[in-house]
Amino acid sequence: MTTIQGLSLAAFAVILLYLAKRLPFTELMADKKRQHIVFGATASLFFLWIFRAGIFPGLNVHFLWLSALTLTLGFRWAVFAATAALLGTTAIGKEQWEMLGVNGLLGVLAPISVSYLIFMLSFHRIPRHFFIYVFLCAFLPGALLIALKMALLGGYYAFDDIYTWDVVKDNYVILIPLLLFPEALLNGMTMTLLIIYKPDWVYTFHDKFYLDKQ
Repeated sequence: MTTIQGLSLAAFAVILLYLAKRLPFTELMADKKRQHIVFGATASLFFLWIFRAGIFPGLNVHFLWLSALTLTLGFRWAVFAATAALLGTTAIGKEQWEMLGVNGLLGVLAPISVSYLIFMLSFHRIPRHFFIYVFLCAFLPGALLIALKMALLGGYYAFDDIYTWDVVKDNYVILIPLLLFPEALLNGMTMTLLIIYKPDWVYTFHDKFYLDKQ
């Protein structure tokens, strides 16, 4: 384990402990519906992250689905679900244990934080509308988050001298444009279907803000 990997793991652990103290686990245990949503989303994310492609270890690509996850569960539960999925994929050998901290910071916390920030800014600064919610909070952030995660992770591999920049660029970063639209579409369609058929499952969506006043 390199110095950066060790520091990343320590930082990730501290942030998780801070968030864990503020998660309403008691309320979750008392609400079976909420349990099904949180654990169902976690399991879905885990299975989605299993399917990936790549040539070099670590430089693999897969759908993130973190924009939809954040909108559905909220910031804290999204971090919990994504961390559980990351631990699961690491346990079965899809990720390396020494990369847990780096993957947690760059592949979980950074994208989810950006996604929730975009939602909060749109909620408070832009007129609330169904289509704004779908496109500005789910579709566009979906593309942004996968580009952000891959750019950060690719930069880390080059900075920590695990791979040369040419290897990272030619086998990882170059794939970003190909994944933007599919990732955006996956998140946008997920939220469209949820707020049409199961709006009560979505933590960040309320009829009184996005539908009743239209």
